[in-house]
Amino acid sequence: MTEIDPDEHTVDELTDELETIDDETELQAVLEAEQTGQNRQTAQEAIQRRLEAIGATDAEAESDGDAETIGSGTEDGEGEDAAEGDDDTDEDAAEGDDTDEGEEDDGLSHPTRDKKHVRALEDGEYEDMWVFCETQQGELLDVSKEMLGKARELMDDYAEEYGDERVVAVVVGDDVEGLAEECIAYGADVAVYHEDDRLERFLHKPYTEIAAHMARGQGTIESTDWREYDEPRYALFPATNNGRDLSALVQAELDSGLASDCSDLFIQPEEVTNPAKTGEPGERVTFERVLHMKRPDFSGFEYSTILCLDNPDRDFHPQGASVIPGTFDVPEPDPGREGLVIEHDMDLEDDWFRVEVTEHDTLEAGVDLTGHEVVVCLGRGIADDPTRGMELGLELVDAFEDADLGITRGIVTSSYEFEGHVEEYSKEERQIGETGQVVAPDLYIAAGVSGAVQHKVGMDESDTIVAINTDPSARIHDFSDYFLEGDLFEVLPQLTEAVRAGDLAPEAIADGSGGGDE
Repeated sequence: MTEIDPDEHTVDELTDELETIDDETELQAVLEAEQTGQNRQTAQEAIQRRLEAIGATDAEAESDGDAETIGSGTEDGEGEDAAEGDDDTDEDAAEGDDTDEGEEDDGLSHPTRDKKHVRALEDGEYEDMWVFCETQQGELLDVSKEMLGKARELMDDYAEEYGDERVVAVVVGDDVEGLAEECIAYGADVAVYHEDDRLERFLHKPYTEIAAHMARGQGTIESTDWREYDEPRYALFPATNNGRDLSALVQAELDSGLASDCSDLFIQPEEVTNPAKTGEPGERVTFERVLHMKRPDFSGFEYSTILCLDNPDRDFHPQGASVIPGTFDVPEPDPGREGLVIEHDMDLEDDWFRVEVTEHDTLEAGVDLTGHEVVVCLGRGIADDPTRGMELGLELVDAFEDADLGITRGIVTSSYEFEGHVEEYSKEERQIGETGQVVAPDLYIAAGVSGAVQHKVGMDESDTIVAINTDPSARIHDFSDYFLEGDLFEVLPQLTEAVRAGDLAPEAIADGSGGGDE
């Protein structure tokens, strides 16, 4: 009979008590008592680890039914811990327990055959919000500036609650020192850059290795002595084609999760009762400094808030998010703002550049619908007279001082025949939606747009949405601020006339003083 009753201890308390036991029989008795009592998986894992620590190599075989999920893997290495990347494993790949006799022990507490494990840092320290900035043709993308501005806002609020921590910009590419300095003007306290003429274009392997190397604080003393922590507390990436790739790869390297395509971010404490995170059924734990990451859910009509919380037996990992371009405002740069600009030092392996671009064509500049005060979007409602419908949309655009024309995917994939110059406005480059551009203007006018989920994702962050549709039950009615039931061929000319006469201004619609009734 064991002297320790696991039912009387929390998992953390039990783990401490187990350190005083060196007898395998007694540990097996504790394990049996746990299985017939509260049967907590995290407690059984702690006992299993202690058994292995004292050299009880057959402990797993002696434990029964409920304990088989504790660190066990199938022949293909697909046990629960293999899937979750348990923190009690080494950073190196595990070869499993079927090694040749005499082979050096790899030190894994839960060996599997084909899985690579990365552990959270024991007693690790985490600080700062890192912003991975994307560049193109020697310039910072607007989404990089947007993220820097939002990060500055978040960390200023953070300082009032928890103390000062910094915004750190990361810039990788060819000849990017000047862009790193520009990041300071947009809100960064520190800008770390790595430049190499082979990095002119985004490449998965070198960009990932460099970003993870920076985040871990690796490199020469000159490039790392500005920080004293192990990894970033928060990490932001752009939700662009390249940014989506980089965010997933880097966060995996840092043993963390990722909330992708986020449209809002804020930091606040969160009380959690999920036993997978607290370690105890019914226990409440308040996690501090939690980055709340809001994103559209799969329906497109609701939003989910993602939290990146660690399991009870881990210390921490970076909380990571990718941000939809156009979600936040581009801040005004402050050329006089001071900050550190650090050149990162790292040897890049030639093997990382096995893929080489030998020739390329530069496409003509596409259409950028972001940044306009007003966006007028046309949908399938123009089908009765596509050319006339497009002309009416363009006339309304011309009536505003800062506006442009967008279209839905329905027009892009249609077989509509357009006459004259309006045909150029039917191209995919003007498409708004999940597979097109994401816009957030002050005023969004949707004419003949049904409001499909994929389209909603591309414009839902607009300040004021005005919809024109003959069908009052169209989906777009549910998320419009103003819904005009009518034929766009009749309504658009009236709107154009009102804007030209000064009777209908974007700001009037936005504050509700001149937009009419729903």
